[in-house]
Amino acid sequence: MVLVAFLLISTLFLAYANGANDNFKGVATLYGSYAVDYRTALILGTTATFLGGLASLALASGLVKMFSGAGVVPAEIAATPGFLASVSAAAAVTVILATRLGLPVSTTHSLIGAIIGAGLVFIGPHLNLAVLGKAFALPLIVSPIAAVLLTTVLYGVLHAISTRWGLKRETCVCVDGVRLTAVGSLQLVPAGAEGYATAVARDTGAVIVVTSAQQCVEKYGGRVLGASIQQVVDAAHYVSAASVSFARGLNDTPKILALVLAAQALDIRSGALAVALAMAVGGLLSARRVAQTMGRGISQMNDGQALSANLVTAFLVIVASRLGLPVSTTQVSVGAIAGVGLINGSVNRATLSGIVASWLLTLPIAAICGALAALVLRNLH
Repeated sequence: MVLVAFLLISTLFLAYANGANDNFKGVATLYGSYAVDYRTALILGTTATFLGGLASLALASGLVKMFSGAGVVPAEIAATPGFLASVSAAAAVTVILATRLGLPVSTTHSLIGAIIGAGLVFIGPHLNLAVLGKAFALPLIVSPIAAVLLTTVLYGVLHAISTRWGLKRETCVCVDGVRLTAVGSLQLVPAGAEGYATAVARDTGAVIVVTSAQQCVEKYGGRVLGASIQQVVDAAHYVSAASVSFARGLNDTPKILALVLAAQALDIRSGALAVALAMAVGGLLSARRVAQTMGRGISQMNDGQALSANLVTAFLVIVASRLGLPVSTTQVSVGAIAGVGLINGSVNRATLSGIVASWLLTLPIAAICGALAALVLRNLH
């Protein structure tokens, strides 16, 4: 009974940590392109993630079986509260630590590492790692690369279409409350000690002093079929951001829910609701540091580039969920945003290197935590 209670608490804490680290990823491009403020983006992302979590009951049941540990360890071990509690606690600690550091990591990686670490303690070196290699490794390796490639291709196609239609980008700059509009593309230079930044026009070399990044925002001018291009792009951007967040809830909820279902601690409906609620609370309370990294730390982006990244992320995660493939929304989203940075030359290599390093460390850290938790919990009843 004690272990079952601990399993429930640690699983809900994992859901909270997952929401804190992941809920903002779907709307990071909205925030990064200055389309909306942090609070608006967070509410949109949290709501869509919650709905995706509820929808996972019908659309992503294959992932529930995959993340119970069955197949990696014997079925009788995979169903014990001690093993499952070790996995959930270890994954939760790993994800919340990364969140505190502002690093977007993969809950999928954390769970896999925790399963390995706890499994080594419970059954020794007899884990079926072939299951992990076939079912987990390939999707996780391929997904960020696919996101980079698809983003560059999609944006290239959209850019060609906009050029063919004669659409132009306008950079709106506000100086002392006066809005100035210049056709062309401006590159924002970070603020110096005096607290001001400068925007440099790439085509003419003209320099405009602005007081913040929000005052140098690239928008689309013109109309097509009677509609404002910018309004169409904005609407598509909102829909795509909500789609990414929905897809994330769809893909991640079953992974966490599997832990309590395997031990029959909750039924599937109440378990899904509890996990979705905990994810929502985690995002609302603790997402800001990861939001800053994802939204504005990897690449600069305009609305069109941000839209391309979101469409690719939503497509890959939703397809993976339907196929039962455990892709990491983190890796897909970061890959897509990095693809934008490669397109426009703004990718922050130091930030991106730090994120990749955290990905490489996630699995071994979770495995160590899983082993330590298992040493404590395996003999409890």
